[in-house]
Amino acid sequence: MPFTVGFDLDMTLIDPRPGMAMAIDTLAAQTGFALDGARFAANLGPPLDVVFRDFGVPEEHIADLTTRFRADYPEVVIPRTVALPGAGAAIDAVRALGGRVVVITGKYQRNAELHIAELGWEVDAVVGTLWGPGKGEALRSHHASVYVGDHVSDVMGAKAAGATSVGVTTGPCDEAGLREAGVDVVLRDLTEFPAWLHAHRG
Repeated sequence: MPFTVGFDLDMTLIDPRPGMAMAIDTLAAQTGFALDGARFAANLGPPLDVVFRDFGVPEEHIADLTTRFRADYPEVVIPRTVALPGAGAAIDAVRALGGRVVVITGKYQRNAELHIAELGWEVDAVVGTLWGPGKGEALRSHHASVYVGDHVSDVMGAKAAGATSVGVTTGPCDEAGLREAGVDVVLRDLTEFPAWLHAHRG
């Protein structure tokens, strides 16, 4: 069986912050809820229901706001998203060694798939709407031995699967925070990943 590497999406492979901030600010203008796009974009990771609760949105409105955000997403966020440095090369490095690539993300799966298609990346599977240790089951089901992410929650997901946790400091968590969470490897960004993977695979 080929080895499998899992990747987080937001702030690991892609930078969707401009569009994410715009989408949240648009919702705020439409609904009157005190949502802050800049704050949201600076702390990407948690699922939307968690984000809306943190902004004080009443429980009975969360499902509607989530649906509206996801519906607006393809037109607002996808065109304003860029690949992070080294992302495509990291995926290619796994494939060059005969490995499989899976993307395990907290993002709504259909929108995650749209990002990947827009950037022309070839991956073997995408699993969405997972957070923290909840990513562990998907990583185990795909036999992922490595999981790469930018958030302490990604470290938790890797540990739940018994996978090597690789942290990149391109998101809201710095090296100290990732190490405190128990990450196995810290990279500045994905430009350093191919060399690490070659050494890891021996």
